[in-house]
Amino acid sequence: MNSFVSQNIRIFPTWSLLLIFSVLPFLILFNVNFTPRVFVANNGMPGNKYNCNPGTPRTRLERLLRERELRKFNKSLNDAETELSTNDPCSPDAETSTWFNDEDSLEANSAARVSFDGCESQDFRISKQRLLVVANRLPVSAVRRGDDSWQLEISVGGLVSALLGVKEFDTRWIGWAGVNVPDEIGQKALTKALAEKRCIPVFLDEEIVHQYYNGYCNNILWPLFHYLGLPQEDRLATTRSFQSQFDAYKKANQMFADVIYEHYEEDDVVWCHDYHLMFLPKCLKEHNSKMKVGWFLHTPFPSSEIHRTLPSRSELLRSVLAADLVGFHTYDYARHFLSACTRILGIEGTPEGVEDQGKLTRVAAFPIGIDSDRFIRALALPQVQDHMKELKERFAGRKVMLGVDRLDMIKGIPQKILAFEKFLEENPGWRDKVVLLQIAVPTRTDVPEYQKLTSQVHEIVGRINGRFGTLTAVPIHHLDRSLDFHALCALYAVTDVALVTSLRDGMNLVSYEFVACQASKKGVLILSEFAGAAQSLGAGAILVNPWNVTEVASSIGYALNMPANEREKRHHHNFMHVTTHTSQEWAATFISELNDTIVEAQLRTIQIPPLLPIEVAVDRYSQSNNRLLILGFNATLTEPVDTLGRKGSQIKELDPKLRPDLQDPLKKLCDDPKTTIVVLSGSDRSVLDDNFGDYNLWLAAENGMFLRVTEGEWMTTMPENLNMEWVDSVKHVFEYFTERTPRSHFELRETSVIWNYKYADVEFGRLQARDLLQHLWIGPISNASLDVVQGSRSVEVRSVGVTKGAAIDRILGEIVHNKGMKEPIDYVLCIGHFLAKDEDIYTFFEPELPSEVPAPVRPHIPTPVGTSVSKLPVSKSGSRAAHLKKQRSMSTIERNTRHPVGGGGLQQSRVPDRISLQEGSSVLDLQGDNYFSCSVARKRSNARYLLGSSDDVVKLLRGLADS
Repeated sequence: MNSFVSQNIRIFPTWSLLLIFSVLPFLILFNVNFTPRVFVANNGMPGNKYNCNPGTPRTRLERLLRERELRKFNKSLNDAETELSTNDPCSPDAETSTWFNDEDSLEANSAARVSFDGCESQDFRISKQRLLVVANRLPVSAVRRGDDSWQLEISVGGLVSALLGVKEFDTRWIGWAGVNVPDEIGQKALTKALAEKRCIPVFLDEEIVHQYYNGYCNNILWPLFHYLGLPQEDRLATTRSFQSQFDAYKKANQMFADVIYEHYEEDDVVWCHDYHLMFLPKCLKEHNSKMKVGWFLHTPFPSSEIHRTLPSRSELLRSVLAADLVGFHTYDYARHFLSACTRILGIEGTPEGVEDQGKLTRVAAFPIGIDSDRFIRALALPQVQDHMKELKERFAGRKVMLGVDRLDMIKGIPQKILAFEKFLEENPGWRDKVVLLQIAVPTRTDVPEYQKLTSQVHEIVGRINGRFGTLTAVPIHHLDRSLDFHALCALYAVTDVALVTSLRDGMNLVSYEFVACQASKKGVLILSEFAGAAQSLGAGAILVNPWNVTEVASSIGYALNMPANEREKRHHHNFMHVTTHTSQEWAATFISELNDTIVEAQLRTIQIPPLLPIEVAVDRYSQSNNRLLILGFNATLTEPVDTLGRKGSQIKELDPKLRPDLQDPLKKLCDDPKTTIVVLSGSDRSVLDDNFGDYNLWLAAENGMFLRVTEGEWMTTMPENLNMEWVDSVKHVFEYFTERTPRSHFELRETSVIWNYKYADVEFGRLQARDLLQHLWIGPISNASLDVVQGSRSVEVRSVGVTKGAAIDRILGEIVHNKGMKEPIDYVLCIGHFLAKDEDIYTFFEPELPSEVPAPVRPHIPTPVGTSVSKLPVSKSGSRAAHLKKQRSMSTIERNTRHPVGGGGLQQSRVPDRISLQEGSSVLDLQGDNYFSCSVARKRSNARYLLGSSDDVVKLLRGLADS
């Protein structure tokens, strides 16, 4: 025991041991195995390498909590080893320093080894996941010094400062170096120089940069996302250039993707950043669908009403949705993105994100932070202390107010200065006691709008200084340049009031940096409510509307006169947030969520049926003797319709039409004597009459409650005891909500009533549907035996038991009787875009195991069955044939080819005669590998197989017809 302690004292400081042992209970709680190699939880599969033991976290929250504790444990090991390396001059890492700055390292030291008494050293090495950070610009700027010589300098920016301190990942940067390098020699030299800095260049020519970066990114997307709108001058010329700029934007994104392809390794995480690369996730996923792709926006995302003005709005949204995880700084931006997807694409949002055809893109808010330790440590450096001393002497006796901004339209610099002027006007006693230091970093100096802004700011500053200045002092010190890191930290530390008045800002990390440097001064932060940081620091800051000059001036006075105890409370609140929500935590949380999103996607994929093997289905079809094809109608045999109803007139789209390219193959199949086709739909009889009157097949309308062969009359398959007294009360409710909801409509059918709000405003329609459902449950149907079926944009009320699966046995019995089948049905193909309530039709034909064997959960990939497992003779008790004979009660009704839609009365002309049927010796002789149930475009389904769209239905039916 003494030997164990002595060895560990030599290796770890006491605080390291305490920290590690304090984490052990959490690791035990979350079932961490202490194997010789401990992997962080975000390494693995595609997804995470979790053990399959019973203690493995099952839920998303459990997985994220365990990974959080593992990150803390890994950080403690890294910190311990860093201190060991620093104190041990023999350590190979002792001389390691980074080229970015003196305090930070891009990559943590690799391992901490612990020697135990009598045992070989065990390696607690932390395996780091490779992270490819893809941004428009690299974190360095390249300056050419010769044909094969380059000088690299660190770039400035929020993303660079946020990610430089992240040590949990093996990070590579991919981006544009900011220079045009047309020659191959220069490209090779720059690539080699950047490789030493873990950077990979993307080479863009001048024309691409002009159209993509200066054009589409900075002239269209950036103003739009900051609520400045699209360019207004020369409207016609600008509109014409949209397409060429967007083409260049897509081309540039593809060039980024090509570079990623070259350097991507399996299990890498590709993290795309900002509006410059909105098209990139789609490019990556089309190349490799298993690639882990995240996308993060560092600007605001505008309201859907603003975003919908963009000509390429839909294409950009769908490209971003190809990512696995989409991140924003605040919940407001995420909400706007979800609203845009719903209103523009017609895709349903979920609490987790956006789901489209079974593919979930998680959307969440991840507020970025800074490396607060870097700023806190910098305050103790001698050069920073010297700067602070100089500034205190320079502004002795005066309160210091500070603004640090890019000289940009969205930063609100003119509004800030005008508010300061108003404060001086209203508070003459403060004129010699306060000074505003405004650091305005020049940007885009070649753009006329920015040149105009610079002149405007200089004019206002000169006027105010001339008005309130003296021979020895002026109220505003304005600098058109940036400051180095140490000078900036000193300036933050001596400031009494920081003034951030952005008109619209993604986050604004200046406010974070100011708070991090205020441990002793405890200054006050005045923050615009339109900056993303207001969501994080709003409780401790003074929030203002920068457009309200009077309010900002009043806030300046309040901040300067704030009592010390209130300043301390406000600062403490902000300081705790800044020091805990760091850039390291931001990146680690995003990657952790991304990895877990992959795990969730794989769990969801298990539930998705495999794609239908069309060749196998066609081959089985050709080898069978008596085939039954059950086809849905809407979204199966019809043209796909724009979800927002923009194609053609709305009234025309309310009546679905058979696809023209299905007419020939369907005709061939109908003429085959060995093939029976049933079109089974929830539509009204008149709709099926209009589309299939010329085909020799069976029509089952209103979920199978009405049936006829095309040359015969309609019959009802409704059970005799079906109660329809509820219809009138439900009809009145649907009429009321149709009047309240523009562009909605309802249909009154014989067995159901449907309210459809597909063409209404999506969010308003959803709210109305919620109210409608609530009213139904507490009113007309509270005690009725009814089912309420919710579609994607509809609400249907029908009697209990009215489903396609419940009707198919009666339909099948009538078909067998009508056709006088001598051979059993040995092939069944059932395809449709059915609601979940009607998917019992898929399981109706599923092969049944012997009754003494418990039926297992149905596999999604059926195993071929060599013997008949569902032969149903009439004589067998409980057989499906006997079941058909017992339940079927057919009656003919007067044929009515036109039924009123949207409020017509029920058809009551039923003829009560019954048809006695004589069944054949068997109905089905179906083997497992001769049954194909297919869901069309609905990935969450009980069907065995999946068809992507009605286009695949065309391909399948053509194959069957040609066989």
